[in-house]
Amino acid sequence: MDARDVKTAADARAIVEMRGLTHVKVGVFDADGVLRGKYMGRDKFFSALEKGFGFCDVVLGWDSNDQLYDNVKFTGWHTAYPDANVRIIPSSCRDLPDEGQMVLFLAEFEGEAEAICPRGLLRRVLKRAESLGYGVNAAAEFEFFVFSETPDSVREKGYRNLKPITPGFFGYSMLRNSVHADFYNDLIAMCAAMRMPLEGLHTETGPGVLEAAIEYSEALEAADRAALFKTYTKVLAQKRGWMATFMAKWSKDWPGQSGHLHVSLKDKNGANAFHDADGANGMSDIQRWFVGGQKALMPELLAMIACTVNSYTRLIPGFWAPTDATWGIENRTCALRVIPGGPKSQRVEYRIAAADINPYIALACAIGSGLWGIENRIDPGEPIRGNAYEIKFPSEAALPRTLYEAAERLEASAAARDLFGDAFTEHYAATRKWEEREFRKAITDWEMARYFEII
Repeated sequence: MDARDVKTAADARAIVEMRGLTHVKVGVFDADGVLRGKYMGRDKFFSALEKGFGFCDVVLGWDSNDQLYDNVKFTGWHTAYPDANVRIIPSSCRDLPDEGQMVLFLAEFEGEAEAICPRGLLRRVLKRAESLGYGVNAAAEFEFFVFSETPDSVREKGYRNLKPITPGFFGYSMLRNSVHADFYNDLIAMCAAMRMPLEGLHTETGPGVLEAAIEYSEALEAADRAALFKTYTKVLAQKRGWMATFMAKWSKDWPGQSGHLHVSLKDKNGANAFHDADGANGMSDIQRWFVGGQKALMPELLAMIACTVNSYTRLIPGFWAPTDATWGIENRTCALRVIPGGPKSQRVEYRIAAADINPYIALACAIGSGLWGIENRIDPGEPIRGNAYEIKFPSEAALPRTLYEAAERLEASAAARDLFGDAFTEHYAATRKWEEREFRKAITDWEMARYFEII
């Protein structure tokens, strides 16, 4: 039985029995997009298919470094970290090519925890789209640097003087992808086997940097694919003695790493709701309002997209990352790039996103803000022509410059509370404030070099 054929709990049980598995892998993505999970015994898995299972809610109460938040209400020492119920998603079944017959199932929190579960958040936004008469297609593309390093070596080096797998610029290089064709082919094959097929894979500009475009799909599936791609690309690299990083920016000398999101709506007949042959640049009113909402809410929702302290080091002029809430037609200097692709592929590219996104939360933001624009018929204004970096925009278009500022904007956003709920908005804003507080404890190399002797 193929993992792609699993749709129901009965199918999930059947594939485990048919393959003679004693255990399966089960995982859930946390607020930072980290896959947390375990091998689960066969009988326990069969029970969980029907009733769910308990998962310690600490995964909603700690950061990416397993440090406990001290500023959230949902869980903590004050609740004694009880189990939260989790449901298994049978249709998420994936083969794991390097683990024989093993399969992976994704899960999501339910009950009270569902309000702050990243996957649950995106499902609620998509339900809102459905109530307006729309389905949503989406796709992610990621840039990531690959290093000839191991988890041990990067720590021994203190994350300094790391060696990329290749030197130099070499964007779209046929030389580089031919020399390392075995890795490219292994990555393409893994992604195909795990139902996250790649539409394109090439070198970007910089040492050891690649870009992968995942094929589009329905938006919830697109988020599953994007989140799994990040996890298992790291797995594949580490099995070779390499490391892949999806940080927004790892070096001041090179452009940051994007995590661009492509989004389109389809109407009840399955037609592209963004396309109007008679509209300027093929844009329907629906797409104009959608882009208008994205643009208007971007400054107050940015914490959901630029979700780490490091995210903000990428948002500087001249490094292929936008710095204001702007939109344009085929304009890569803008935060939102409308792509006039005709009836089949008219879409908007949410370019503000970096590779460090949690795909569920980022897509919920990109889609939810667009739906808000449709509901309120927000006109985006005229598209930017030319270099957006050279234009001085009004203050309302300015994006927050730090994670803490972005978190405060999110917490105060009436639109965020309407779109995502009070529980998520407050919890997530608190986690981002915590992240910045953790950063403030650090003494950086820049501070040491600048102040150690001279001050």
